[in-house]
Amino acid sequence: MNPDTRHKLTTISTATLCTALFKRGLRNQFIQDVRPLNPDLPNMVGAAYTLRYIPAREDLNPITVFQDRNHPQRIAVDQCPAGAVLMIDSRKDPRAASAGSILVSRLMARGAAGVVTDGGFRDSPEIARLAIPAYHNRPSAPTNLTLHQALDINVPIGCGDVAVFPGDVIVGDGEGVVVIPAHLADDIAAEAVEMTAYEDFVTEAVLGGRSIIGLYPATDEKTRSDFAAWRQAKGR
Repeated sequence: MNPDTRHKLTTISTATLCTALFKRGLRNQFIQDVRPLNPDLPNMVGAAYTLRYIPAREDLNPITVFQDRNHPQRIAVDQCPAGAVLMIDSRKDPRAASAGSILVSRLMARGAAGVVTDGGFRDSPEIARLAIPAYHNRPSAPTNLTLHQALDINVPIGCGDVAVFPGDVIVGDGEGVVVIPAHLADDIAAEAVEMTAYEDFVTEAVLGGRSIIGLYPATDEKTRSDFAAWRQAKGR
């Protein structure tokens, strides 16, 4: 990822990014029913590295499968690149955990940018205290083997009703997670920085008592001149 793009995306909300994507006809990029374990962490930004689960079949998924050094879940965690976000397809099923605090700690130690599942994490109180952004549907104590069978690493997946391709740019904030197609990331980030500056100007004006008519959107010429003066004063 372009380092400048990565930096810009750390300053932009998922709400603004969703609007920028909508302008390009992309309506389904916000992962559904996924929430941050710690909403106070800075924005999560990284390229997608994926893990796909299928429904567990009992004869193939006993507890002894973890003795295999090549178990896909363990390999995905231990090979997720620094700066990437591990995206886990758990088929929107949080009845068993997608991972626990030890695996998420390993991701953090390797420098991963974050981890997202459309299922649930076990040891969620511990994960919430780690210095790595993590997003899930809800806490789930049962081991993943109960319902999930890890199968594929770094293939296209579905996560929370969104298609995620390896290398897609993932951004998470206190509200949720958005998926940006890799080839659009630079343009989306540049546009969204501009949108954010205007939104900050509008917020300040509205809190000061100004009407949104002619302000949001900027249909009055005075709004445009006021915004230009605000940007100069704020250095933005």
